[in-house]
Formats: sequence, C-alpha cells, structure tokens
Amino acid sequence: MSFSLHEKEDTIVALATPQGVGAIAVIRLSGKDAIKITNRIFKGKDLEKQASHTIHFGTIRDGDKIIDEVLASVFVAPKSFTKENVVEISTHGSSYIVNQVIKLLVRHGARPAKPGEFTQRAFLHGQFDLAQAEAVADLIHSDSETSHQAAMNQMRGGFSSEIQKLRNELIHFASMIELELDFGEEDVEFANRNDLKVLVEKLLRAVELLISSFDLGNVIKNGVPTVIAGKPNAGKSTLLNALLNEEKAIVSEIAGTTRDFIEDEINIGGVIFRFIDTAGLRETTDIIEAIGVSRTQEKMKTASLILYLFDLTDTDMVEINRDINRLENQGVPFIKVANKIDKASPDFVRELKAKYPDTIFISAGQKDNLEVLKSRILELVNLDKFRTGNTIVTNIRHYDSLVKTRHSLLDVLEGLDRQITNDFLAMDIRRSLHYLGEITGEITTDDLLANIFSKFCIGK
Repeated sequence: MSFSLHEKEDTIVALATPQGVGAIAVIRLSGKDAIKITNRIFKGKDLEKQASHTIHFGTIRDGDKIIDEVLASVFVAPKSFTKENVVEISTHGSSYIVNQVIKLLVRHGARPAKPGEFTQRAFLHGQFDLAQAEAVADLIHSDSETSHQAAMNQMRGGFSSEIQKLRNELIHFASMIELELDFGEEDVEFANRNDLKVLVEKLLRAVELLISSFDLGNVIKNGVPTVIAGKPNAGKSTLLNALLNEEKAIVSEIAGTTRDFIEDEINIGGVIFRFIDTAGLRETTDIIEAIGVSRTQEKMKTASLILYLFDLTDTDMVEINRDINRLENQGVPFIKVANKIDKASPDFVRELKAKYPDTIFISAGQKDNLEVLKSRILELVNLDKFRTGNTIVTNIRHYDSLVKTRHSLLDVLEGLDRQITNDFLAMDIRRSLHYLGEITGEITTDDLLANIFSKFCIGK
C-alpha cells in the first residue's frame, strides 16, 4: 500500500468504530478539507468558525432529508492525531446510517481511507516515529494487562528513546570517521579508536539485552504456549475445561478420546496463556491416535511451559520417575500436577510429597486447588524485567533489525582489531546506524511503510 502525492493531499473518511449495530458509531475524516466537507452536510453551527477540540450538536442532511442527529467533534490542525484538520462524527450505530453518511461525505469530496492511513499520516507528519505507530496497532489488539502495558510503553516512546539514545551515541563517532576521510592525506585522527571500541562494546551489550528480551516480549504479545501432557485418561481435558469454565474438550472414560490438540486462551494474573490439551502419551496401534501422540510430542518441544498431569489412582512411582526424567531432558519448564487427589491413597500422596515436594495436588473434576496451580504457573513466567519498567521488544521487525545491528557492530569491533582503513570502518558504522534507523523510521522505504500500515484496520 503506497500513496501518490495527490492521495496524501486528499481528505479521507472511514468508520473508526467496529462494524455492526451499536449505540453509536464514529466516522472520522482527516485532511485539509475535513471541516469544510463536513460543514456542507452538517446543519448546526458553522464548523469552520469553531475552535479546535470542541463538540457540536446538529443534523446530517442530504438536501432537505435528515439522515441523523449527530455530534461533530472538531480538531483543527496541527492539534489532532494526524496533525491535519480532523472531524469525528458520532452517529447512531445503525449500519444504514453509517453507510449513508459516508456515501454523502464521499460525494462532497472525501475519499475512503485505506487500512492504516490515519496512523500513516500521523507518522508522516511527525506525530510519532514508526515504532510508536506500530504500537498503536498493538494497543488496539492488546487483550491482557501485560500486552496493554507493553504497547502503551512503546507508544509513549519508551522503546524509541532507547533506540534513539544508542543511535545518537554512534552518530558522533560516525561523523568523526567521515571527517577523517576528508583529511585522508593529512593523517589526522578525530575519532579516538579506544573510545570508539568502548562505545561499540557498550552498544553491543545494550542491543543484546534488547534482543534477549524478545522471548519475553513475544510471550506478552502472543500468549504463553502451555501444553497439558500426560497419559490417556489422566484428566487433561477435564483440567482444560475447569480452567476455561466451559466444556471445550470432550471428556470420556474411553482412553484416547483426544486425537488432536485443542487450544484456547486463559488470562491468569494479566498474562494470556494459550493452553493446549493434547492426545494422551502412550504406545498405540490406532493410526489416528498415533498421529495425535506424535503431534503432542512436537507441541511439547515448542511449548514455553508444560503441565505434566498424572492420575494418582492410576500411576505408580516408576512411571512418574520415568516421565519426569524425560521432561527434564527435554529442557522445557514443567509443573508436576497430580490429579484426583479426592480419590487418592493417603500413603501414595505422602510418598509423592516426600520425593517431589513441588508437586501440585488437584482435583480437576471437583475444581480443587486450581488457584494454587494458577499461582505456580504465574511464578514460572518471568515478568520481573517487565514489571520493573525495562524496555521489552515485542515486534519481530524490531527484533530482526536489532540482530542485524548486532552483526554490524561486531564487524566494527573486528575492523578495529584488524585496523582496517577508515572507509571500511565507516561503512560498518553506517550499516549499524541504518538498521537502528529502520526501527524508528528514520531510515525507511515506501515498501516497508506499505507493509506495516496495510496490517492496520481501516479507520485507524
């Protein structure tokens, strides 16, 4: 999605609230003629004579025909989201009314907005940088406290200021190296190589810290993939249903009922967990069930957390020891969850507690001790960095640019050690600056902007 110069001068219009019937709908216009175009169909005060950030009651009319009674909010450039003239028309939430008003505005000179065009205009007019613009989309789609907080921090410039600080420190040395190139024949040194090495090493540590935060950021943004694994009939589907408070998975006394995995999201303590109920782990001659078991093993390898669930009435210590050894070798964090505590032998429970004191004892069917299990799940998700306000990378594009920055900075260090010529050293530094600039939009292309903003909803 790219825009011609003419399109960037257009006044655009779109529905800013979700499609469908509701109490109200908000139609947004932005552009040089936004107020003028609205004024042509608005019967009330003369909107072109009103101050910015004011709301006015009136009617929308097509000639003598009244379409609706509305509130028109006026934002005069540059004091608006896009830094252009903006009008937001609050109508009743009928899809018929919305369509009639938008058609009327288009007839009077507006153009239907493309996906993300309002936010793109805000970026192009310097309202915020590219990383902050992307955070707008993340904020809209945030569905937990942590994802909302991460998006809000990025939108308010927390991540951008971190990147800008790194870039500014490197720009000074880049300019000194470039200056040396201009005086190449005079053998002068404006950039102290030891100071440059110290700076690059410092930048590398900061970049690597941001890169390492992406695993946590990805969890915050997309949820923690959590696999419920165990033998058939251990109670995996019952546990998923109990956590969800709905009958999502089929529960049966017949072993091997779950042939494929069932997935749903649960918000625990402001964090989204993607719980995956899997086929029971066992040897089987059933071809379909065997495929399910194979998929379970694959899911376990890619999970961030495994709930190892076993039935206290149908599992002995030999099986539990074997399964725990396998899980420890797999390297994925796991919680030992003993099910059917209400039916278990007290002696076996005491034996298990003595050997594995961190076991959580529950009854999925009776929903006993589920809150204890949820607390343990939260403990294993390390959100300490996030809660202390450290910058967290949540965007794969930013992560990719940071990885490229790290490679370029390592090239700078290698060049310093090998005492390469200034032109090659300058090239490596410029490349590092380029990748950092890609994150905030100081270095960008039309294709990159088109790819980013095309993922936004129309009206944002």
